[in-house]
Amino acid sequence: MSHKCLGSRIAIKTRIMVRSISFLSCLLFALLLQGQNPNSKAWQIKTALMAVPSAYQEGAKIYGYDDNGKFTVLREGNNDYIALANDPNSKKFSTAAYHKSLEPFMARGRELRSEGKDFQEVFDIREAEVKAGKLTMPDKTTLYVFTGTVNSDSGAIENPYLRAVFYLPYATGASTGLPTTPMPPGQPWLMDAGTHRAHIMISPPKN
Repeated sequence: MSHKCLGSRIAIKTRIMVRSISFLSCLLFALLLQGQNPNSKAWQIKTALMAVPSAYQEGAKIYGYDDNGKFTVLREGNNDYIALANDPNSKKFSTAAYHKSLEPFMARGRELRSEGKDFQEVFDIREAEVKAGKLTMPDKTTLYVFTGTVNSDSGAIENPYLRAVFYLPYATGASTGLPTTPMPPGQPWLMDAGTHRAHIMISPPKN
C-alpha cells in the first residue's frame, strides 16, 4: 500500500475521531449545563433541598415543574418532609420545605390559587374550612423558606437566606407570650394571631 493511500486512510480515520470527540465533548458540556439550568429537574431538586433540614434531605419528597411548566412530583420521598422547587413563573427565587402534616393545608392553597383566588380569598376559604372540620390543620408543625439570587451564568444561589415558620393554629399573643407585630431579625413574633394560620416567624439577621 502506497504512503499516499495509507495517509488518506489515516486522515479519514482522524477526521472521524475528531468528529466523535467533538460530539462527545458537546454532549458532556450539555449534561454539565443541565445541572445549572434553572428549569432542569436536577437543578430544581438541588435547590429545593436547600430549604430542607439536613437530617431530612435524603428522603424528602420534592414537588417541582416539568418541561411544560406543569406542577408535578420530581422525586418521591420516604420521610416526614416535603419540598417545593422554585416557581419558574416567579420573579424572585424561593423554595420551601414543610412537615408532611401540613400537606392538606398547602395542597388546598395550591388548588385555590390555580382557580385564580387571591391571597385574602385563599385565607378566608381555608379559615372557614378548618373551622368547619373540612380541612385538616396540625396543632403544630414547621415550614422553612429559602431565598436568594440565581447566578445566571452558573445557576448557583447567591445571598442565600433561610427563615423558619412554626405553625400554631389559633395561638394568640396571650397564649404564647409573643409579640404579634414584626420584630427585629432574630427575634420571634406571632403572625396571623388567633387564626388557623397563626405561626411564629423566626427570621435570622442577614449577613
